Amino acid sequence: MFRALVGLALAMLLSAAQAQHAPSRLDEILARGTLRVGMTGDYLPFTYLDQDTKTFRGFDVDMAQALGKALGVKVEFVPTSWPQMMKDFEADNFDIAMGGVSITFDRQKKGLFSTPIMREGKTPIARCADKGKYDTLAEIDRPGIRIVVNPGGTNERFARANVKSAEIRVFNDNTKIFDEIAKGDADLMMTDASETRYQQRLHPGVLCAVHPDKPFDFAEKAYWLQRDVALKDFVDQWLHISKEDGTYKKIYAAWFD
Repeated sequence: MFRALVGLALAMLLSAAQAQHAPSRLDEILARGTLRVGMTGDYLPFTYLDQDTKTFRGFDVDMAQALGKALGVKVEFVPTSWPQMMKDFEADNFDIAMGGVSITFDRQKKGLFSTPIMREGKTPIARCADKGKYDTLAEIDRPGIRIVVNPGGTNERFARANVKSAEIRVFNDNTKIFDEIAKGDADLMMTDASETRYQQRLHPGVLCAVHPDKPFDFAEKAYWLQRDVALKDFVDQWLHISKEDGTYKKIYAAWFD
């Protein structure tokens, strides 16, 4: 019995020692020399993929490059989509997902989130002439109201959880979805307040954000990491320093102000 206990204790110590020396995801990234960043490329101002040049641009594109610089590695952008993102994450197609990713419990079960980068919430965007019609969910959830959503993300989830009487139509191209509202083929979309402000700026006098300062719910955006504490600690520290040294503010101003 004593020998068995000693053997078990030695095995546990050996296992702990091996775990301590096992390379972390951070170690792998540094050895590889590349940070793989998953992005949908369809969610300005956070991320947009130019189909002609196959290059990404946006707030989180610039943030990813800043993170890569802090790590001392190159950044490789890996295209994904909102319906496919979870599967790509589980398949280890990228080290980190960026591009306006909201914190959800389902995603938290699969990986880790950085400290939040932005406080958000769902709010409507509609034609400016109709802006006063959609202040509340009760005003939105009526027969005859046409709501457009992009598939697979938190926007569709929010709409289906809160809308029972109005029509919900899924539109697959998130880069053109706001044109559906502008030309009258949909009445509104409920999305993150930051996106409604940005689209309002892109469509002056045509599309208007509805109470973006008072969204319907509470949410936060962050960076979704493969489950590695060392990597999360690095990203959190980088975010902290970026907010203190002005890097975050400069990148934010370029896309949101």
